[in-house]
Amino acid sequence: MKRLALFALASCVAACGGSQPSGTASTPAPAPAIPVAAPVTAGWTTTNGIKTPESVYFDPASGYIFTSQINGAPDGRDGNGSIVKLNGDGAVVSATFVTGLNAPKGLRACLGTLWTADLNEVIGIDVRDGAIKTRITIPDAKFLNDVECTNDGAVYVSDMMGNRVYVVKDGAASVFLDAEALDYPNGLLVDGDRLIVANWGKPEADFTTKVPGRLTAFTFATRTKTQIGTASFGNIDGVESDGRGGYILSDYLAGKILRVSPTGEMTLVRQFKAGTADIGYVASKGILLVPHMNENQVASYDISDIVK
Repeated sequence: MKRLALFALASCVAACGGSQPSGTASTPAPAPAIPVAAPVTAGWTTTNGIKTPESVYFDPASGYIFTSQINGAPDGRDGNGSIVKLNGDGAVVSATFVTGLNAPKGLRACLGTLWTADLNEVIGIDVRDGAIKTRITIPDAKFLNDVECTNDGAVYVSDMMGNRVYVVKDGAASVFLDAEALDYPNGLLVDGDRLIVANWGKPEADFTTKVPGRLTAFTFATRTKTQIGTASFGNIDGVESDGRGGYILSDYLAGKILRVSPTGEMTLVRQFKAGTADIGYVASKGILLVPHMNENQVASYDISDIVK
């Protein structure tokens, strides 16, 4: 009887999920797989979920592409704005990665946070799941446009209509560059110890003027201004490093993609229809990412034959 009782007790422990004898290690449940982005490729066009795309950005840390959708007027407070998440081959991972925005524009990620400019707000988003972590309102802003960020936690944002560049740090915004130094700034790029500013051009920032803008650089430490090249390049929207000491620019009104060499010479890279907004560029592969804002599509192109 004792043997039968012991056998029954042991069977119950095994079958009923009782604790294991001491010294026996339990097998942990496997961790959920972390999604892996497809490699970035050229030659695709995406329209699914794409509605008035203003910016397209490749995040090297996650391997994914993000694109902001205005889906309405560029200054509309309609809640229609969103951010779409793509694989490197253009496949839509999430058409509703972030929703409920107004008119989101520039995108840039630092330290796991994806930043965007939305009218008079700078919004921080968790790159992993699209959750909004931070909203910072800049009351004096008129038309926030592009964003850049640094690993010390600073976020720079251009106010195209207000002719300013702000810096946001520790939850507070202050003026980094004012109108005297600028020609209606649009695109921003951190390049070492300098902030590169792509100017739309004067005499006023609207979407009809043909007055070309210049590319300028400002040191973070002293805000010393340097003009890049001797020419005006166009109504510049996006600016990216070409990975070789020069820059890739988009001229929104002319539909041009331009390259500025390290010595300041300009080359026409591609000609599209008007509406080439805030571009992305994968320098390691020579792949250009273009939001065709007026055509409701995002596309990728191999320009490695030009940028060498």
